[in-house]
Amino acid sequence: MDDDSTPHLLAPHSSGVWCFINNFATYGALARSGFDWIALDAQHGEFDRQALVAAGQALTSGGQSFAVRVARVDAGDIGLALDAGASTVIVPQVDTVDDARRVVAAAHYPPRGSRSWGPLAPLWGHEAPTATNAAPQVAVMIESAQALSSVEEIAAVPGVDLLFVGPFDLALSLGVPLDDLINDAHGPLARIRDAALAAGIGVGAFAGTPERARVLRDRGFGCLAVANDTGVIAAGAQAVLDRL
Repeated sequence: MDDDSTPHLLAPHSSGVWCFINNFATYGALARSGFDWIALDAQHGEFDRQALVAAGQALTSGGQSFAVRVARVDAGDIGLALDAGASTVIVPQVDTVDDARRVVAAAHYPPRGSRSWGPLAPLWGHEAPTATNAAPQVAVMIESAQALSSVEEIAAVPGVDLLFVGPFDLALSLGVPLDDLINDAHGPLARIRDAALAAGIGVGAFAGTPERARVLRDRGFGCLAVANDTGVIAAGAQAVLDRL
């Protein structure tokens, strides 16, 4: 459990939006739209290194906080996301306790971790937190049968702030339909939720749609990506057409 008292972007009861599209007009508008947080997807979205730096500059200049889902358990990817200004790093495919420890080390400066100093904010005319004051939120994704088998130990790793479920990949790994996984009140999701509660950390998930978000919230998952950018655009277009 992390004893840092800094408020985290991905709060225990919050509704976020997942951004795949590398377009400032899109993710900038979503950051101002009333969602509690936005996450830029550098694993399955359009955010490569150059795009992530540009997005970080734009959002930082606008005073907007954001999270980044990095591509892998990799110190370079994690460091870049935080250097670009992310207040939360979401790391996929954390399958083992050792993976979780590597993530925490990559997210924090010495002596707590091994992150290299190099924030980009000063290049944009903004002040970066000192190494002492830097307090990134670390979210590890539980999305495989292997991760599920060790979820209690992963949750207990010092510096892990949030277990974040990737239900699509978890369902694939377990060999069950997605909605069966989500609708099972006493199955794998309950075990993940209980592991987070026992460790005193947060628990969240990628829902993708408001309908799945409502079910997951009933399952005890308070921190949710309730929609993605393409879904919001489609829903907005449909709402306009419905009003004609």
